[in-house]
Amino acid sequence: MRDPSLILVVDDNLDNREILEARLGSQGYATVSAVDGEEAMRAAREHLPDLILLDVMMPKLDGLEVCRRLKADASLPFMPIILVTAKVGLEDVVQGLEAGADEYLTKPFDHAALVARVRSILRTKALHDEVQAQAAELATWNRTLEQRVAEQVNEIERIGRLRRFLSPQVTALITADEGERLLESHRREVTVVFCDLRGFTAFAERASPEEVMHVLHDYHAVLGPLIHRFEGTLERFLGDGLMVLFNDPVTCPDPAERAVRMAVAMRDAIERLTAAWRERGFALGFGIGIAQGEATLGRIGFEGRYDYAAIGRVSNLSARLCAEAADQQILVSQPVAEAVAHIAIAQPLVPILLKGFAGAVPLCTIAALKD
Repeated sequence: MRDPSLILVVDDNLDNREILEARLGSQGYATVSAVDGEEAMRAAREHLPDLILLDVMMPKLDGLEVCRRLKADASLPFMPIILVTAKVGLEDVVQGLEAGADEYLTKPFDHAALVARVRSILRTKALHDEVQAQAAELATWNRTLEQRVAEQVNEIERIGRLRRFLSPQVTALITADEGERLLESHRREVTVVFCDLRGFTAFAERASPEEVMHVLHDYHAVLGPLIHRFEGTLERFLGDGLMVLFNDPVTCPDPAERAVRMAVAMRDAIERLTAAWRERGFALGFGIGIAQGEATLGRIGFEGRYDYAAIGRVSNLSARLCAEAADQQILVSQPVAEAVAHIAIAQPLVPILLKGFAGAVPLCTIAALKD
């Protein structure tokens, strides 16, 4: 409500208007006036007064009709109306209140009664405006909250879609506040597991594309839950090949042990799967290589397409060991064999020459877990 309050005085009698304006002005109120019902309608819409003192008996439109029309106009704000009239009968008062009037003042009116009613109605107007303002503010907050909820739902859905393409550990880093820092290049000792199918290239040349995709689907469906179970980070898919990291980006106290346990679980699961494939005429096997050592890790790629990668000798060694592994064989480097000696039976093999490595590489094969 404005300060000072604006009051519209409506009366076809000039003396009455001047008396009301003078008395209201003495109380610090601003006034505008109208001489009949039609002019009152125009003034109300133009000035949007805080209060209307409205005579009942007027030409063109009487006060009751003006009151009805103003109260029925939803485009107008709340404008309280005090009917000012010489009619003092109970029926007249009821008729005025039913027309929408907020108060009733009879002529001749006492100055103190006029001021008291005006102040009372203006307090009601102020409270009404405050409630309306609070309701509008609450509506704005609700819209803002709805927008934020919608944005958060979209973010959750985006993260959900992201999880389908990245390992949970990398996804968690990307969405965390410190994710950008943790994804920057760094060096760390990791255990790398590389596995793929024996004979897949020849199979893919003979089989139909639908059969190839069906085999890959079954293969990944078996290995994926095991990677999550042992909390490995799936670094990449390479067709039938998978590379899994332990101890990065989330560190763990026993990366070699987790890697070997996962490899044994994979070997057992794929053995059942390859048996089913053989019944369908698909001659496929499964090999695993595991190496441990330092690597450079972090985000690689370009704007619009990034990957999280481990670069270094350890990644290459795990891939070479996998390539050398026979069907259902798990080949591990010497450091891995030493790290898991308490949980696995590792049988030493004759050191072999591997492409890209100077000298023969010591290695072992994991026969079984001790427990």
